[in-house]
Amino acid sequence: MRTITETFEKILTLMTNMCSTEQSEIVSMKDEYARRELHQKRHYFLFSELQNMAREIPGKYQQRLPYDLLSSLANALIDATVFEIVHSLKEVQQLEEKNLFNQRNKLVNDHKAQKHEMQRKHREMLQMCQTHNQSLVQAQIDRELETLVRRCEEEVRRKDMKIILELDQKLIDQQNILEKAGVPGFFVTNKPQDIRLQMYLLEFIQRLSQMELPT
Repeated sequence: MRTITETFEKILTLMTNMCSTEQSEIVSMKDEYARRELHQKRHYFLFSELQNMAREIPGKYQQRLPYDLLSSLANALIDATVFEIVHSLKEVQQLEEKNLFNQRNKLVNDHKAQKHEMQRKHREMLQMCQTHNQSLVQAQIDRELETLVRRCEEEVRRKDMKIILELDQKLIDQQNILEKAGVPGFFVTNKPQDIRLQMYLLEFIQRLSQMELPT
């Protein structure tokens, strides 16, 4: 059997543990309350800013940004993860657009070099040809130049079409990523009005990312 002293010590230990548990629960409740309060403050701030930004865009797009959508978007932006996703997507887009621009620019410069080389050869041909053959040589020069110009124009046209298709695919990829991330207002679409509205939302998100959230 336990002695009175042992029993008393156990009671004290149990009481101490109970106090510690109660204190932990109080601290936990305070932390949860503070977390919820911060969540509400940030939601109110983001929601208010989104409403202000929405008033800046044309009316036909304002109508497609109802209270619920803006509120859900504000909620999605609270932990700043979406800001990081959008920032990364923007960086990737800029790099890809720069790469596509450089490809097109290289093609155009190659064409210029080809034209300059052909013009040099044509000048030599005219200088070396006999006077009575000049009209024939000039006709040949005109045909060769016309053929080159048509070929260059076709290559640029095909390159531009390829760039457009690649940009369209990048847009779909972005829409898909943002939709899977749970960002309200984003889904895969090729409708011009939907895309324009999503561009407005991206602009809003980028502007909000530059603001300091309540702490």
